[in-house]
Order: sequence, then structure tokens, then C-alpha cells
Amino acid sequence: MEQYIGTKKINATPMNRQDYNDFRGWKLPENETGNDEGYLVEYTDGGKPNTDTYKGYVSWSPKDVFEQAYHRNSPQLNSNLTFDQILPELKLGSKAARSGWNGKGMWIIYVPGTPSIIPAEGTPYHLAGLIEELEILPHFDMYAVNSEGRRAMLPGWLASQSDLDANDWSLVD
Repeated sequence: MEQYIGTKKINATPMNRQDYNDFRGWKLPENETGNDEGYLVEYTDGGKPNTDTYKGYVSWSPKDVFEQAYHRNSPQLNSNLTFDQILPELKLGSKAARSGWNGKGMWIIYVPGTPSIIPAEGTPYHLAGLIEELEILPHFDMYAVNSEGRRAMLPGWLASQSDLDANDWSLVD
């Protein structure tokens, strides 16, 4: 066997082993305890649905295994995600924010870059003499407030050491 590290966004609800077996219409095996705490887990990123109740693939996970692998994402609860936990979601197109930021409504996105553009006449790239084809490299942009109080995108956001070390990140709808 080889070792893997995975990142998934899932839906889950607390449910003991007996309730999960009842939900699935299964008999609890004699060697299992029905009152084991755990979670019903719905995987929404692939796999055929295996119940009529949920759109994704459903399974059950023991509480300790689940809580070591997953962290609740809820901006209202000051989520406890780290930057390395949100980075894969950013690369899939999600927005993220820190509850510790002092600006309201701020968030970041990952911009995967553009392999080939030709600068339009009048743009700063064109005015700088870049009239040939060029590449825009991957970067992060932040939705913030500009110096005049208007909402604006800030291209090229860089994470501070505090941002990288913080555990108050959450995904934003």
C-alpha cells in the first residue's frame, strides 16, 4: 500500500452506527456496537448516489476518524481552517476569508493564470512595450475596499506570515 493525503469538501451530520444501519436498511453486525458515535457522510464530488435520500455517495465514519480528517467550514462560527487546508479549494475556484481580517466582506481567490495573451492597445502592458504575446502567471487576488471606499479587486495579493499561520480561515459562498 502507498500513502495518500486527500482533501474533500463533504456534507455530514452526526449519526451513531445503529441509526446509520437503520437508515440504510441494514442489520447491525453482531460484532459492532450500535451506539458508536460518528457521522453520516455525503461525498458530493463524484461517485454514484447509493441512496434515494442524498444526491452523493453516502457512508458512515466513526467520530474520531471523521474529526481528525474534517474541519467544519462556517464563517459564522469563525471557522478553524488553516491556509493549507483551504488552498486546494481555492485552486478549485472557491473564495476564502479570515475571520481575523478587519475589513468586512473581504475575500481572496486563486487566479490560475493565462498561458497566452496579447496586450490590448492602451493597457499598461502595451504601454510598457509588451506588444508580443505574454503569459500571466498564477496568483491570488483579494476583493477589498480601495482607498476611496469602493469595492475593488486587488491583483497579486500576498499572504502574510500571520495569514499562513492562522487557523481562522473559512470558505465563502
